[in-house]
Amino acid sequence: MSWSLQEAIGRTGVLKEGHFLLSSGRHSARYMQCAQLLQHPQDAGEAGRAIAELFRGEAIDVVVGPALGGVIIAHEVARALGVRCLFTERKEGTMEMRRGFAVKPGERVLVIEDVVTTGGSVNEVIALLNGMEAQIVAVGSIVDRTGGHNPFPCPYRALTAIDIQSYTPDECPLCQAGIPVEKPGSRTPAKSVE
Repeated sequence: MSWSLQEAIGRTGVLKEGHFLLSSGRHSARYMQCAQLLQHPQDAGEAGRAIAELFRGEAIDVVVGPALGGVIIAHEVARALGVRCLFTERKEGTMEMRRGFAVKPGERVLVIEDVVTTGGSVNEVIALLNGMEAQIVAVGSIVDRTGGHNPFPCPYRALTAIDIQSYTPDECPLCQAGIPVEKPGSRTPAKSVE
């Protein structure tokens, strides 16, 4: 039986329902928690191979993913492409490459994230890599929540696109209904909402 992302998303409980505070500062009734999928090595490997196929022939030297969401899937994409994998992490709010990781000038980099909504974390990674004089080939993810807008200065491809409505706190019908909000994920929400 062949692997299906949609089946895996349903089986592993990736799509959550409730009242969520997103890292952008916006609110939503639905949230994609890809860690639920990535906790299963078989599913993580299949998703990594599927993303790698989107970039075959691109001459990638290294895959980079932002911590925390991008670490596992970036590793699996790198494994499928046969290249090394690095990750970035925040220190005092600033995206950095630590743990002795480095990208050489001119290296061709594929940036991988689990879910892209506004592209904020990935754009921080791209800025960091540009400072190292890396060549950003493209960005890839499991889920595209951008609504069809590429927020990056390079090509972007995802395994699936899912449209989930979000609201500013002032316009949020869930807040107006008095439903308690929960903060999923690993990032502190933005102080202001765009």
